[in-house]
Amino acid sequence: MIVGTAGHIDHGKTTLVRALTGVDTDRLPEEKARGITLQLGYAYLPVDGLDEPIGFVDVPGHERLVHTMLAGATGIDFALLLVAADDGPMPQTREHLAVLSLLGIGQGAVVITKADRVNEARRRAVEAEARALVQHSVLADAPLLAVSATDGRGLPGLRELLVEAARKHRRAEDDGRAFRLAVDRAFTLDGVGTVVTGTAHAGRVRTGQALQLGDPADGRQVRVRSLHAQNRAVAQAGAGQRCAVGLAGLERAEVQRGQWLVEPSVALATSRLDVRLQVWPGEAKALKTGQPVQVHLGATAVAGSVAVLDGGREPERLQPGEQGLVQLVLQAPLGAWHGDRLVLRDASASRTLAGGTVIDPFAPARYRRSPQRLQELQALQAPTAAGRLRQAVACAPQGLDLLRFARAQGLTAVEPLRTALPEGCLSSDEAGATWVLGAAQADQAAGQVLQALTEFHERAPDELGPDATRLRRIALPRLSEPLWRALLQRLRDDGRIARRGAFVHLPAHGVRLSDTETRIAQKAAPRLAAAGVEGAWVRDLARDGGEPEALMRTTLARLAQRGELHQVVRDLYYPEATMAALAGTARRLAAEHGGTVTAAAFRDATGLGRKRAIQVLEHFDRIGLLRRTGDLHRLRADCLLFLPEA
Repeated sequence: MIVGTAGHIDHGKTTLVRALTGVDTDRLPEEKARGITLQLGYAYLPVDGLDEPIGFVDVPGHERLVHTMLAGATGIDFALLLVAADDGPMPQTREHLAVLSLLGIGQGAVVITKADRVNEARRRAVEAEARALVQHSVLADAPLLAVSATDGRGLPGLRELLVEAARKHRRAEDDGRAFRLAVDRAFTLDGVGTVVTGTAHAGRVRTGQALQLGDPADGRQVRVRSLHAQNRAVAQAGAGQRCAVGLAGLERAEVQRGQWLVEPSVALATSRLDVRLQVWPGEAKALKTGQPVQVHLGATAVAGSVAVLDGGREPERLQPGEQGLVQLVLQAPLGAWHGDRLVLRDASASRTLAGGTVIDPFAPARYRRSPQRLQELQALQAPTAAGRLRQAVACAPQGLDLLRFARAQGLTAVEPLRTALPEGCLSSDEAGATWVLGAAQADQAAGQVLQALTEFHERAPDELGPDATRLRRIALPRLSEPLWRALLQRLRDDGRIARRGAFVHLPAHGVRLSDTETRIAQKAAPRLAAAGVEGAWVRDLARDGGEPEALMRTTLARLAQRGELHQVVRDLYYPEATMAALAGTARRLAAEHGGTVTAAAFRDATGLGRKRAIQVLEHFDRIGLLRRTGDLHRLRADCLLFLPEA
């Protein structure tokens, strides 16, 4: 169990820890000279019958060091709110109480210190003031004790209270989350090297393990050389323990307080957080959209601003005591997982404003207040990761990246999440991503594809159908590529669509040739191939083959419907191989000229006349290989037409 002190400066926090543990947590010369705590201090109390000692985090009480107090308060299990008997509650008493409440640290005690300095009447008066102060906070029902570190009164009772709480304390169960530690101190030891300390927020770590230090974009991976947990050398440590981690190959100067030490697979840094926030009831003003704040999470603080997503009585603002959804826009990225607690202070860091819980560390910049987004945020507040996933998938029209979801939850294993999905979901695993689309959304998407194909066949009955990439732009432009391919495969397996190469069509649109048409097609094939890049006209093929022009026209149109020929303009046909060669020329020219093709360049490269070159380029525009912009034809980079993999 980790015990944290809180209270106004000079109210006896360090003295009390020393009286309980025998350890002076003021280790810096300046702290000893001035008699005040400037940095976080640590001590341990061994207890017979407990597997590990009780850990203490001693925090500064000065108003200018509340940011340091916040770094130490994150991760404690039991809070001691100290009030000096000769002073009574003071400004930092109130602010530290706000911090404890907003971080949700509900287990603790109120301790009246320096009881030897006042008479009984004064002590009782201060006790009454302290009771009134915590009445509407997380410590409302906490025990209250009066102690003196000088003559020892009350210390046995306080020690007994802490030991009993430690015996009842249950370390967080393994919930599948990865190891993560908020670095609050770093130093160098001879023979060990660089050591970082902090409270493990989740998971387990072992010696020899590789971890990510800091932002994955500019941080670095390190190896765990040694481990101490609760002041003892161990081979592995886990959530809820104070840890000292020796890191191999790392200089002390490369470590900063506030960095996360985390398993690489779930390391993330974000500049936008969607949060369920509560404004502190003691705050005098409403929290408004656009208001600058200091965001404290873990052991770090980052400047940012607030965007209220669902205000209470008034839009875009939350009144004191109100709860609501907000987006925090940060000036520098920080690591955050779903469920992390955070605290907001004003821009000048003079008072605590609000606190809350991270809902989504991958908050969007656009449509953040849309009904769809608010529905997603509601889904992400379910009590379990599996429940959050099921609800999120059920309201995600474009599907959900399962690996991204797992990272936001701090989970390394995706398979347990996959087994939690309801039947009928569409999923795709490729290129290092796992996408999921809900059953209802998959059915709706399938309907949109079939409707788009029906309308395409009505508009262009002589074409086999659009290529898969073009069909996606028509029917479901926002659906991810992996889910799109999985959807097409499902429709194909169900017999609801057919594919020929890159082209997609309804099964009924894929016509069969009659015996006569088959004979004519076989007769026309060598003449079509011999026509080269100029293509072949219906009348010429009919004349050379000795066939009626009307029958030749019908046969070639059916071959175009089957995707075996391309009709560039009325009655002018090209076989697939010739068109593929022309497409290859267009792709080469686009690669050489910044993604665009001009009619003049295409004419010179193919030997066609200008008119015919323009006709072929316009055909490529129609079928989705190119896109006309002014006098240029721009290659669609996502188009697979005429490529071998199609």
